[in-house]
Amino acid sequence: MNHVEVARAVSERGELVLRRCQEGAAPAVLELRANGIFVMDSRETSTERALAGAALDVVARPRDVLVGGLGLGFTLDQVLADPRVERCVVVEIEQALVDWMRDGTVPHGPALLADWRADVVVADIAAALAGARPASYDLVLLDVDNGPGHLVHDANARLYQRELQHTARAVLRPGGALVVWSAAADPALEATLRSVYGEVEARALPVVLQGRELHYWLYAARVPCPA
Repeated sequence: MNHVEVARAVSERGELVLRRCQEGAAPAVLELRANGIFVMDSRETSTERALAGAALDVVARPRDVLVGGLGLGFTLDQVLADPRVERCVVVEIEQALVDWMRDGTVPHGPALLADWRADVVVADIAAALAGARPASYDLVLLDVDNGPGHLVHDANARLYQRELQHTARAVLRPGGALVVWSAAADPALEATLRSVYGEVEARALPVVLQGRELHYWLYAARVPCPA
């Protein structure tokens, strides 16, 4: 496969690289890497879309949605495909990634971010949650890692701990939910979410990735409605 570097940026978290990958006559694929580690590409988007679709199914009225992590925009795209969504705030820590989406370096980026319901904020998701108004979202999706066991940055470990989850719960409305994507079953995460929210659903999701059958996991924690 032929790899061509499209864009590169360096921040305090390290190096971010966008590559175009071409194999024979197949359509070109965009690939995102952080510090040399594969993050995602435009060939296999089922995991991002599954996260968004399953999360939207958890909430009856997902009017206001907060997504932690922009990536290549496929989670956002799936959220905006739901006509119930009135606003989707995406919090992305890497300015370069937002710029690549806005300026067309990622070809589908400009049209996606032009949707009036989409609001992209460059910030740390922990800080964004701490600064949000109480009960301002119906749904929070954490898509910054592949779960606590597969962190993009070590500092993200706090996102899955009890203190931050109490912060996340405070921004959710009654009946709202927080959904976390994990590349593997994580009983410790499930226990933490249960201790904060009370009600948690762990759902195994079968996916085929590069010809391999795998199981990923969704953890959905709900805020109960008043009796």
